[in-house]
Amino acid sequence: MKILLLEDNQILSETLEYFLTQEGYTIDVAFSMEEAENLTFDNNYDMYLLDINLPKGSGLELLKSLRYADDNTPTIFITALTDMDSIAQGFKLGAIDYIKKPFDPEELLIRLKSKLQKSTLYHGDIEYNPTAQTLRKEGKLIDIGNVQFRIFTMLITHRNCVVNKSTLLECLDQSSETALRVAITKIKQRLDIDIKNIRGKGYILEEL
Repeated sequence: MKILLLEDNQILSETLEYFLTQEGYTIDVAFSMEEAENLTFDNNYDMYLLDINLPKGSGLELLKSLRYADDNTPTIFITALTDMDSIAQGFKLGAIDYIKKPFDPEELLIRLKSKLQKSTLYHGDIEYNPTAQTLRKEGKLIDIGNVQFRIFTMLITHRNCVVNKSTLLECLDQSSETALRVAITKIKQRLDIDIKNIRGKGYILEEL
């Protein structure tokens, strides 16, 4: 799993980087909001660990801009604040958890494992993680785009059931049956899976 850590405290960031690396995670460390933004442009992550309090900007501002850009990577906030309004704002922006300083790195590890492993689904060599909003094929991270990801989510979470065409059309940015057929074809090609068209009803992904 690849994690972006935004923490301006160098001692804490180095400690967390070392600890999580020892546990098998790949960690990119940013010390500023600008540095973190640049890393998100060039990399795909399974989790963001964002400090709320920064010398310039905040983790809240960063998450807001990421969500605006349709980046739904699950996020845990690191905070020294006891301000419940800030914490509530973090959850409103889509954070899945927060941890208050000071904390034991072991506690963070427990939370990470819980969030990243929750409800993971497998289809052959494909691993779908709804919490991390990621797809992996043969262990490698695959980006199929937001629209195709939404369609695949509907299919894999309703395996062995026909998903109505109208439901899948709602996953598109611009609803049309042609666009849906194109998206389904791209998913099949990219993931090398069989998605059956049930004429007049919808599509089905059958369990292997």
